[in-house]
Amino acid sequence: MRVTDDLPYEIRREEHVTVRASDGIRLSARIWRPVSSDAEPVPAVLEYIPYRKRDLTSVRDSVHHPYIAGHGYACVRVDLRGTGDSEGVLRDEYLEREQTDAEDILAWLSHQPWCDGRTGMMGLSWGAFSALQVAARRPPSLRAIAIASFTDDRYADDMHYMNGCMLSDNLAEAGTMFAYATCPPDPQVVGDEWRPMWFERLSAARPWVERWLRHQRRDAYWRHASVCEDYAAVQVPVLASSGWADGYSNAVTRLLQHLDVPRKGLIGPWSHKFPHQGEPGPAIGYLQEVVRWWDHWLKDADNGVMDGPMLRAWMQESVPPSTAYEERPGRWVGEPSWPSPHIEETAYPLLGPRIGAPGDEPLRAHPEPTVRSPLSVGQFAGKWASYNAPPDLPYDQREEDGGSIVHDSDPLEERLEILGSPLVDLEVSVNRPVAMIAARLSDVAEDGSATRVTYGLLNLTRRDSHDAPQPLEPGRRYRVQLRLNGVAQAFPPGHRVRLSLSTSYWPLAWPPPEPVLMTVHRGGRLVLPVRPAAEPDNVGERPFGEPEGARPLETTLLEPGEQRWEVSRDLVDYRSSLEIVKDLGVQRFEEHGMEVRRRAYERYDSVADRFCSVRGESAWTMGFRRGDWETRTETRTVLECTETDFLLHATLDAYEGPHRVFSQTWTEKVPRDLL
Repeated sequence: MRVTDDLPYEIRREEHVTVRASDGIRLSARIWRPVSSDAEPVPAVLEYIPYRKRDLTSVRDSVHHPYIAGHGYACVRVDLRGTGDSEGVLRDEYLEREQTDAEDILAWLSHQPWCDGRTGMMGLSWGAFSALQVAARRPPSLRAIAIASFTDDRYADDMHYMNGCMLSDNLAEAGTMFAYATCPPDPQVVGDEWRPMWFERLSAARPWVERWLRHQRRDAYWRHASVCEDYAAVQVPVLASSGWADGYSNAVTRLLQHLDVPRKGLIGPWSHKFPHQGEPGPAIGYLQEVVRWWDHWLKDADNGVMDGPMLRAWMQESVPPSTAYEERPGRWVGEPSWPSPHIEETAYPLLGPRIGAPGDEPLRAHPEPTVRSPLSVGQFAGKWASYNAPPDLPYDQREEDGGSIVHDSDPLEERLEILGSPLVDLEVSVNRPVAMIAARLSDVAEDGSATRVTYGLLNLTRRDSHDAPQPLEPGRRYRVQLRLNGVAQAFPPGHRVRLSLSTSYWPLAWPPPEPVLMTVHRGGRLVLPVRPAAEPDNVGERPFGEPEGARPLETTLLEPGEQRWEVSRDLVDYRSSLEIVKDLGVQRFEEHGMEVRRRAYERYDSVADRFCSVRGESAWTMGFRRGDWETRTETRTVLECTETDFLLHATLDAYEGPHRVFSQTWTEKVPRDLL
């Protein structure tokens, strides 16, 4: 990324500004704004997240907020209540109080003498959720949002549940927030109040996964803050982006389809990153795009920001399977609207082990395959949402295919490109009342290696409704449709398209209570969103610029970290394990001397094909030190199950120096709800 110090406006930074919420709680903000805004007010842009503005996101913040401020905006980064240097307690994600606080902040901003009354919101992940959810509440000053890596559907397409299947990220992300919500504020900012504030957080802490486990179907808990419940509530322009390697690859096109406001979509090859820091590359000049977006919608500049295609997407070329890529070869293509008039939904019949050509007639006598997938299917699935560190993309799918029903096309005679969400349409029967299907689409090279292109999950008890699931009748045939995650992918001549179906996908998704035997009956189809190879790229006249940003804050690595992703199998006791370590070592932030340690550990175990032997663990260490002041929190969450219940055990320990000053444990049993 190109660092630029030459910006149109000289800026000043205000390190700690207090914003009072309507209930009196003081929220901590950092502000970058033009010096000239003292006399000439400017629009304000808010990023609102729980990840500690003074240290944990400070380097990232220093790259994009001064850059945007240097183009004539007041950029404001606020810690959610109960995080960083803000007062209060953070009890869960996206609560009513969180959104009310955001409205209070926007109202405060719009009345500052250096703000002209117009505001925007931006962010990645939680920050994008916040912006989209607050936009649906229509605060009067909010004029536009720019969001990356988000969802509009908190139940069916988020880190918790995917079409009724519980994801292991439900545990992993709960472990992350268990750690982040129990960190202390900085004494250098809040003074002697740091310890009472910290103990208030510690005393109120609970493992969030417990609440998420108690809502296993789509109920009012998940409908709250799911914008898909009422798209018309959003009345401001939206710039939406994500990446094909991210878990949030679907929401961009849903917003393009369902919103009735000016909107633009951008999907690259990236993992869970801002597009200007995108991995795998190529990264793009996203901050330039954001500045143009704000210039038009917050400053009324006639800059053509709405010209060109509604959606720009990276059409990925074929690559060998790998758990990480530095770059994904491909090209940008553009679509004028979504659904696009250029995409042809093309049905390919499933003919026994084959994927037939469009128009092929089903064979009455072809075999009806069955599968009872072992728990080993899924060990090379990678993360639900890739962070690209440690390497976490899916590996060669051939071993996964050994426990799956596999349908292969004939070798392609010509290039095939798809853009959108493939659909699997099946008639199936199973021998248990609770079952799931994992469907994977792979690009099979001439040497036989198989690169997963996309995948989807479906809890068959939610086949008709996520609100009111129903058990399956063993032996009965059911017609089901399963949407795979959106993707743009090219399959070259000579390669084959492979559809693989399994009844487990551990540890990416929690397995059903018992092994399931599934039969796929005749008449199934794979429907691909084909973008004809002859279709022009339609990307418009203005290419993306080189990634650029402001100069990042200086940090020093005091102790190196460790990154590990290991799959192991013990053939004595038949235990299989996936162990993940993301240890960032000890980092010192030079501007204020804080030394921070972050270490995350995940482990997922199973024994043979005993479906109720599965176990997940998420453990974090968070340490903060400056001079004689030193604190540390250690959190650990373990999830196990029986055929009827989930079993949760969690611990929280907090230390000042070498002394443990707080400790609490939780043991909970949560009934399984057709899951």
